[in-house]
Formats: sequence, structure tokens, C-alpha cells
Amino acid sequence: MRRGVRFVVGAGLGIGALAAYLWYVGPEEVGSRVAAVAPWAVAVVCCLMLAEATVDGLGVWASVRPLRDGLSPRASVQFAFAGDFFDVLSPAGPVSSEPIMAQFFGVATETSYSEALGVRGVAKYVKSAAQLLLSVAIVGVLFLDAPTPRFVLVTLAGAVAALLVVGAALVWARDALSAVVVAVLTPVVRVLTGVTRETPLGRDAVGDAVERFWARVVHFRDAPELLVVIALSGVFEQLLTSLALWVALGGTGTSVAFLPIVAVIPLPQAASVLPVPGSLGAYDVLLAGALSLTTGAPAAGAAAAVLVVRTFELLVSLGCGGVATGFLRGFRA
Repeated sequence: MRRGVRFVVGAGLGIGALAAYLWYVGPEEVGSRVAAVAPWAVAVVCCLMLAEATVDGLGVWASVRPLRDGLSPRASVQFAFAGDFFDVLSPAGPVSSEPIMAQFFGVATETSYSEALGVRGVAKYVKSAAQLLLSVAIVGVLFLDAPTPRFVLVTLAGAVAALLVVGAALVWARDALSAVVVAVLTPVVRVLTGVTRETPLGRDAVGDAVERFWARVVHFRDAPELLVVIALSGVFEQLLTSLALWVALGGTGTSVAFLPIVAVIPLPQAASVLPVPGSLGAYDVLLAGALSLTTGAPAAGAAAAVLVVRTFELLVSLGCGGVATGFLRGFRA
């Protein structure tokens, strides 16, 4: 496909998705909230959202290094923007977008789908763990002697427990998990490949793919520096998003401390379990409520700040991400 056509397709995807978001939220609502924030703050928030999406490219670069030396820095940033696009549109956010992006990573690095999914799965786990641990540390330092909203403690404790359970399952129940995955996926793969191949793939092929997945997962034991880069990328993203919210709150005339904002950033990620693309509405409400409770910001100011940040976040994810997606190759030549 020619580059011009790719650009038109990508721009169409981005514009269409953004229009759907504005229709869902309401243009008047977005306009009124943006008008409540000072113009200088709106401009700074826009720049910070672009920076946040670009920084994600660092984590992408580190995560795919095991795949035949990975991607160039420029391509890594492109994939980061495209990943944000699918994070918004897929029903469960990053949980369901990574299986989609793995196809593009596999094609770009000339490796298999399962290998790409393995390294990206590790990256998402490490990134989420780093952001969550930063929040836990901040809560422990700032709120140790102060009253803390119960839902903050419960959500953080639940998220930490979930991470520990997943990590333990991956380490101690690898063989059992592999057997279950092979048993579940074999009939699906057999049916799907029966449509495109004369001889459908069976249990052996699925088993080999699962082994390649695990081989890429354990590869990071020999490259811990890549895990450090992925974790730092996640922390930088969290700090930039927090700074954007802090600036937006300042633009409404509300002065609050910065660190409590950093602490609550991971909390609304629970909204990703809702079967709504981008968790539209749910994420905004949860984040605004968390900001108001932990920083003491007025509910109206917190809602305005969140909506401004989310609008520019989605503008970058859908607009720039849609264009970036249009230039990806999903199938091998």
C-alpha cells in the first residue's frame, strides 16, 4: 500500500475514533470544561501528553530488543503511538491491545507472533509493577500518619496482590499453564488455519508456539538492564501524566501537592475491565474522584482537569496513533 494511502487510512481511523469519543462525551461538555482551564495550562497539557506518548517508545525499544535486535528508536516511537491507539479502542485496554500489537511486532522484527507476545507481556507486567510500586511507596511516605481514603488502600493492596499472584503463577505453574493454553488454543488454531491452509495446524504447532513464548519471557533473565529501562519508561509516563493533571488543576486556580497525584494515577486502571473501548467515562469519573479525595481539590476543578488531560491524551492516542497504525504492516510480504 502506498504511503499516501496509508496516511489517509491512518488519519481516517484517528479522526473517526476521536469523533466517536466527542459524540460519547458531548462536544459542549468538553468545550465547557476546557474553557474552565487557563489557556496556558491547556497548551502545557498538550505538550506533556505528546511527551508522555513519546517516552513510551523507550519501553517499546527495550522490550523488543530480544527480537533480532528489535526496532530503531524512531520505529519504537511509532509503535508506541500505535499501541496507544489500540489501548483506547480495544475493550480491555492494554490487556486486549497487546495481542493485537504482537502481530505487528512479529512482522516488523521477522519473528513469530508468540515470541512478540512473550516480550510484550513481560514489558506490560514490569511497567505496571513499577508504576504500582511507586504509588505504594508514595502512599506509605505521605499518608502514613494522615487519614487515607479507604478505597485507595484497598485498590493498591488488591493490585499488589494480583501482581504477586500472577508472578507466582508464571514462575511456579509454568508447565500447568502451558498445558492449559495448548489444550484451549489447539481447537481454535485448527479451525482458523483450516480456512487458509490445506493442512491445518495442530497440537504440536501450538505447543511449539507456547515454548517460543516462554523462551522469550525467560530471556530477560540475561538482560536485566532492559527490564530497568522498561520500568523507568513506565515511571516517566506516570510522572508526565501526573504533571499534566497538576498543571491542569493549577489552570483552574486550584493549588495542590504533586506527589498525591502521582500516587493515584494507577488507581483508575481498574476501569479497563469494563467492556467499553477506552473505558470512556469510567476512567474519567474514577480519576476525578480519586484526585478530589486525596488532594482536597474541588470536585468541579478535578473533573475539569481530568477531562482536559483525557481529551488531549485521546487526541494524541487516536489522532497520532491512528496515523502511526496506518503505516504498520500486519502481514508478511
